[in-house]
Amino acid sequence: MKTYATSQLIDGLRAGDKRLLAKALTLVESKKPEHRDQAEEILTAIMPFTGNSIRIGITGVPGAGKSTFIENFGKIAIKAGKKVAVLAIDPSSSLNKGSILGDKTRMEELAREKNAFIRPSPTSGYLGGIANATFESMLLCEAAGYDYILIETVGVGQSEVLVSDITDVFVFLKIVGGGDELQGIKRGVMEMVDLIFINKVEDQNRQIAKNTKIELLRALHFMPEKEKNWKVPVLLGSALENKGLEAVYEKIQEFIALKIANFSFLATRKKQAEKRFDYWVKEFILQKTKSGNDGEMLYDSHKKKASELEVNPSSEAKLFVEELLKN
Repeated sequence: MKTYATSQLIDGLRAGDKRLLAKALTLVESKKPEHRDQAEEILTAIMPFTGNSIRIGITGVPGAGKSTFIENFGKIAIKAGKKVAVLAIDPSSSLNKGSILGDKTRMEELAREKNAFIRPSPTSGYLGGIANATFESMLLCEAAGYDYILIETVGVGQSEVLVSDITDVFVFLKIVGGGDELQGIKRGVMEMVDLIFINKVEDQNRQIAKNTKIELLRALHFMPEKEKNWKVPVLLGSALENKGLEAVYEKIQEFIALKIANFSFLATRKKQAEKRFDYWVKEFILQKTKSGNDGEMLYDSHKKKASELEVNPSSEAKLFVEELLKN
């Protein structure tokens, strides 16, 4: 990989250079120490330019039409004057960590849009339907001026709930089929969703889709309220035929506005930053040492800085570990 100066990468991604944004993302995803050091410098420098996007997680079983949904939803957002970044997560082989990374080819029309950026990334064995550095990748895309960050998860089932720890809106794609329509939908996923879209609805299966909607709404009635005054909507449509996506777009705007009115938007992001801090503390401690030290006050001090969103959680975690070991 060609090396670039940190300042060159920062200036490039801030200017909207997709090539240099991709280079910065590669550094963030890398596990090589020299790449990680440069990645931390970049993440620290771009923090003042982050936090201005809407982060949307899209999950669903394989075959639910996530890529088609994202492509056409992205085009709706672009038509509304927004810039859209897609972080498409592909499953990695448990043997060689290889990944198909085919999402960019499945979103050809969106990929051609000037105001769209698509980045396929392997999970590399990381659980939860997301890649190891997805959170940090979102920060880079935000600093590059993207208004919507769409995360297409692997769609592996129960562990998908982890995507809610890094997004503002969690969208679940469902398709109609035979048998029990709720079979296979884990309670954990149902508790985390903010919006459900029943995809691939056509004239011949519309009544089945309506019945599925009724069953889902009945199930949601017994779930704890995730956001005050928000009843999770269940919408019908077809991503392929671009039906129902405008309603999804409008509902997401409505949901974000409600979170801001409830003062939960920023509060949730602070909790998410704390969780990323905890994750990176564990990562860096494992890298540096296996022995434990009593650094509770030091830990709380650095965690508070991460929680205040003034610094990148991974960079603050690294500072904590280095200071802990020094003392």
